[in-house]
Amino acid sequence: MDLVLRGVMHAPATIRHQDSQMTTHPGAPANKQLSHAAPDGSARMVDVGEKPITRRSAVAEGFVRISAELAHAIRTNTVGKGSVLEVARLAGILAAKRTDELIPLCHTLPLDAVDVLATLEQSERGVDHRVRVTATVRTQTRTGVEMEALTAVSIACLTIIDMGKSIDRDMVIEGVRVLEKQGGRRGSYSAPPAPGGPRG
Repeated sequence: MDLVLRGVMHAPATIRHQDSQMTTHPGAPANKQLSHAAPDGSARMVDVGEKPITRRSAVAEGFVRISAELAHAIRTNTVGKGSVLEVARLAGILAAKRTDELIPLCHTLPLDAVDVLATLEQSERGVDHRVRVTATVRTQTRTGVEMEALTAVSIACLTIIDMGKSIDRDMVIEGVRVLEKQGGRRGSYSAPPAPGGPRG
């Protein structure tokens, strides 16, 4: 049986991120454009002031591969620092709200909701253990929230390592990616299946 903890944050709404005024970066292939590069190659924050305010959302995921010993401690809530999944999902929510302080060229965005889910998984073989973290972020603003979702997942995964490192020093973070996004001029996006197919 999988062990699941969910955290949700709700707040007001309105502005932030990256997909306008595309500029070709010197040295980049002619058909590739970078929105955060000025014509002279210097970094810049993209001006999104002329873009319309629309509903936007993004979902990201990531995994922490852990030992059977740590998996048991998480399942029985016997990790010395406390509830691993609870602390991790709170860290993810906090991180999403502070993405602009961590990623230099991100805009400051008012988030409508952040939903973080942490699941302790176990394969059918009973050998391969990992924690799956997902983050869903929603807003109404001029730019997307993919970075907020990715930041939430990344910090939640790092928190799992911090919480469990006294039991397992060999943990590995893997598979952090955007699963889907909605809204914006480029429309919807859904990630292809992960390499290796479904995990069993």
